[in-house]
Amino acid sequence: MKPAVFLDRDGTINEEMGYINHPDRLKIFKEAKKAVKLLNKKEFYSILISNQAGLARGYFDENIMFLTHRKMIEEFEKNNAHFDLTLYCPYLPDAKIEKYRKDHECRKPKNGMLKIAQRILDIDMKNSFMIGDRYKDILFARKNGMRSVLVLTGYGKGEWEFQRGNWEIEPDHIAENVLEAVKWILKEQ
Repeated sequence: MKPAVFLDRDGTINEEMGYINHPDRLKIFKEAKKAVKLLNKKEFYSILISNQAGLARGYFDENIMFLTHRKMIEEFEKNNAHFDLTLYCPYLPDAKIEKYRKDHECRKPKNGMLKIAQRILDIDMKNSFMIGDRYKDILFARKNGMRSVLVLTGYGKGEWEFQRGNWEIEPDHIAENVLEAVKWILKEQ
């Protein structure tokens, strides 16, 4: 059993640019590769979890998403870094594509992706963390007994500066980017 760091994708690992409807649009933050490599060295599971509403809205299909994830995985592997698990949720209650039209348990901040990860990996949840750029990532962490880090990349800075007045909870830490978030997590252990 070992702890995990759950990582949001868009805005945390790669540049937030709306919907990535082609693998060439994926722009991974250089510090993300270093961050995941650090997690790999320090005996944390690194688990990518991502809501992918673009599938439900018909902006791209699953083949494009798989090609995008393959490109991402290959870029991390070139830097001797890897994700132990990569999960995504394609569902949305008002989806244009009917097969994705549902209020599904895997959509963050619900815990469906976490349950899948727990079935696959032996995770020490008490010592696990969530890193993301959205309030829903912070909620996901809290609902599942984890500590959270909000990164100021992607939507993070805007959410922190302009939306936090409406938040019921705050993150355990604020970081400039995913590498700074991972460094903070490693100090906390």
